[in-house]
Amino acid sequence: MYVMRCSSDGEFIKGELVPYGSIELNPAAAVLNYGQGLLEGLRAHRKEDGSVLLFRPDQNALRMKIGADRLCMPAPSVEQFIEAIKLVVLANKRWVPPTGKGSLYIRPLLIGSGAMLGVAPAPQYTFLVFACPVGHYFKDGLSPISLLTEEEYHRAAPGGTGDIQTIGNYASVVNARKRAKEKGHSDVLYLDPVHKKFVEEVSSCNIFMVKDNIISTPLLMGTILPGITRRSVIEYAGSLGFQVEERLITIDELLDADEVFCTGTSVVLSSVGCIVYKGRKVEYENQKFGAVSQQLYSALAAIQKGLVEDNMGWTVQLS
Repeated sequence: MYVMRCSSDGEFIKGELVPYGSIELNPAAAVLNYGQGLLEGLRAHRKEDGSVLLFRPDQNALRMKIGADRLCMPAPSVEQFIEAIKLVVLANKRWVPPTGKGSLYIRPLLIGSGAMLGVAPAPQYTFLVFACPVGHYFKDGLSPISLLTEEEYHRAAPGGTGDIQTIGNYASVVNARKRAKEKGHSDVLYLDPVHKKFVEEVSSCNIFMVKDNIISTPLLMGTILPGITRRSVIEYAGSLGFQVEERLITIDELLDADEVFCTGTSVVLSSVGCIVYKGRKVEYENQKFGAVSQQLYSALAAIQKGLVEDNMGWTVQLS
């Protein structure tokens, strides 16, 4: 894993690769007491020639910088971020699964590691990167997933931190997600906390709908994470000639869609087979991959795995 610490003047000094293992933190560390921390996630895929590809790591670096500014934290530069990712992937190259068998999930962390008992920015920060080989995010693999609409809890609120990768955003979805899984669903769909009718996102994924061949996804208004896969789908679908809209989407519109799918680093693009809302179950495409969802998934996965030429300029190859 890679470790880099922030100097007293707020600049990150040269980091180093160290054996994966536990880290030591002061009990008064800001990340433990006040949640001053950010995370990112990206994947490395092995090509058929044995080389390894990263997918848009610069976008993860930029998103971390935006989140760090929101939480009063210094952040590594884009160059420092990408260099750390490359070093970790190359050091763990033997753990990158063969083509089509999974990927190496990479987890960058930026935490307030310095001791601060009062509510204030930490005096020291640590940037960490580690990795782990993974398969499909959902237990059923590429099969369409089932979503339960959450009616009690909300993932984020206006003016909060729903649009950055702060570590606290994910602890708040665990309870609802656990209850949904106990009822046989794959994940939870969240609505806006004000009107309770506009679709926001799934626990850790963005959501899209297709109606009359028009692709729509909820507008970013400060409560939804600006996913990198989300952005990639919007850009790639546009290049294929699809009309793509970012707008407010009501739950009724979503239930009336022709297709629904989720996007994210972990899921890539997962088709939604059914949604349950207020006891009503709506199925899409007979719980099979829709034509648009399949087209976009196949194209995006092929770019990420290096199976086709990357005309979008998104991948970074490590030899």
